[in-house]
Amino acid sequence: MTVAARLSPQPWMTAPESRAVFAALASGGADARFVGGCVRDAWLGRPVKDIDIATHAPPERVMELLQDAGIRVIPTGIAHGTVTALCGGKPYEITTLRRDVETFGRHARVEFTDDWIEDAARRDLTMNALSCTPDGTMFDPFGGLADLAAGRVRFVGDARRRIEEDVLRLLRFFRFHAHYGRGEPDAEALAACRDLAPQLPTLSGERVRGELFRLLTAPCAAAVWRLMMGQGIMVHLLPEAMDTDRLERLIAVERDLGITPDPTRRLAAVLDSDRPGALRAADALRLSNRERDRLLALVEPPVSLVPADDRKALRRAVYRLGDAELFGDLLLIAAAVHDGPLDLTGLRKALAVAEDLPCLRLPIAGRDLLDLGLPRGPAVGETLKRVEAWWVAEDFQPGRDACLEKARGLLDDRPAGNQASERSA
Repeated sequence: MTVAARLSPQPWMTAPESRAVFAALASGGADARFVGGCVRDAWLGRPVKDIDIATHAPPERVMELLQDAGIRVIPTGIAHGTVTALCGGKPYEITTLRRDVETFGRHARVEFTDDWIEDAARRDLTMNALSCTPDGTMFDPFGGLADLAAGRVRFVGDARRRIEEDVLRLLRFFRFHAHYGRGEPDAEALAACRDLAPQLPTLSGERVRGELFRLLTAPCAAAVWRLMMGQGIMVHLLPEAMDTDRLERLIAVERDLGITPDPTRRLAAVLDSDRPGALRAADALRLSNRERDRLLALVEPPVSLVPADDRKALRRAVYRLGDAELFGDLLLIAAAVHDGPLDLTGLRKALAVAEDLPCLRLPIAGRDLLDLGLPRGPAVGETLKRVEAWWVAEDFQPGRDACLEKARGLLDDRPAGNQASERSA
């Protein structure tokens, strides 16, 4: 394989833990390189998350070499050639070079090899087929560097064949185009995605969720989502999710306010549906209970939103909802729905009010009323509700002492007959 370029040494490449892993492999003559996403993102100057390594040594030999060097190793996928080294608390996924003998759907029967090009040919996209040695020597067998420079997302080899091997690659194409692509998408890949889209329902909801949620965090998620709709992709996945205009406005609001993208919030924005439609989307994507409940609340708010300049009403609304983060998301969704000029200053102030009230809680509880002499029974809850109503009307300002004083006053104001019956009870 021809040397393509040289990557400047990165901190994660030269870290003592990385050096220790490579030294352990080299001690047994194992050739090893960094591969995949860590190489791609490092070349672009983006943050690197997971560190993957490939080697020609078989997995049993890899484990032996690591253990001899005192490095803990876990056989996470040893049948497929993958082990995980834990060095200094950092995980390194190490996979033996492979070549496909037979493919059937997302699964394949593989054999280990010492041929780096054969292994790279199994990758889905050219930008993911890059590899580099610890000194930064880059290897690029399929033109991935040129594709990265051009913002071109392209499959390794025949696009249709790669998708047929694993239909999830269809969604990965759009996800990578959202994060790395520029300009028009690759025509061959787009045609293959369009033709094979009817196979998408064969994928598990969890795998679809993973790809779509990653896509939704991209700055140009709305444009790519619109592209998927135009190519007939989304009708096979989420027919309820067709409001890209609202998604585009939400992304603009998040950008203007410096708010971190959130996939559940963005999914709520793109849903052109009611509660039943949101439930269908949550079921199709196998969302967690927390994600499902949040999505439903964003689609059909459980509280009415109030004018952004009415801080007292905002605080009451946040308290009734009981979730400041969710209330902030509701404000952002409402801004995305709004057609007229957006009052960013007012929205920023409203969000600040929500953020300042993360854990509003009445300063007293039922046990405090018992300590004041109120017997156990319905009167405890009723009195507590009256104190809470007063506390909310006072804009949550009274502290514990003031709330206790208010409770005493309510107890003293009870009819004498009630007090006597409670004492006898």
